[in-house]
Amino acid sequence: MEIKECIKGRRSVRKYAYEKIEREVIEELIKAGQYAPSWKNSQTPRYYAAISEGAISAVNSCLPDFNAERTMGVGAYIVTTAKKGLSGCNKDGEYFSHLGNGYECFDNGLAVENIVLYAHSIGYSTLIMGLFDEGALRQLLSIPDDEDIVVVLAVGRRDVEPQRPERKSTEEILKIF
Repeated sequence: MEIKECIKGRRSVRKYAYEKIEREVIEELIKAGQYAPSWKNSQTPRYYAAISEGAISAVNSCLPDFNAERTMGVGAYIVTTAKKGLSGCNKDGEYFSHLGNGYECFDNGLAVENIVLYAHSIGYSTLIMGLFDEGALRQLLSIPDDEDIVVVLAVGRRDVEPQRPERKSTEEILKIF
């Protein structure tokens, strides 16, 4: 699949047909995320994958009702975190980017984009979710306090073909000087 076709074809999916996702597929997706650039090659993203039925159910219970319902039938959840104090920082962990710890989330977003595009290229659909019970997820997956939970990513086989939402024109969003 050509990269432009992959970018244009990827959609957020909110209805899944259950199919188990093997550990090897999850590892492939994470490897795609590892190729994302990061501040000074800090490689801040960390990943927690739920692939067993029990783990999938437990992560699903940490989502708000509307996202829990939309992701019923997923084959896996990948919870992404950002290791604190590595991105946008000096060697002492002091932020010197005007974004503060925002660069950690930026790095995480780049990795997630790689994951969702690669997933699409091998026939899987995804939904990126930023709303979840942070405390419950942290406890469930034993996520240490030095990592910020950024995204819960649903991965599975789509049960519907979502429509492509309209995009703003390039003229509306681009200013060239």
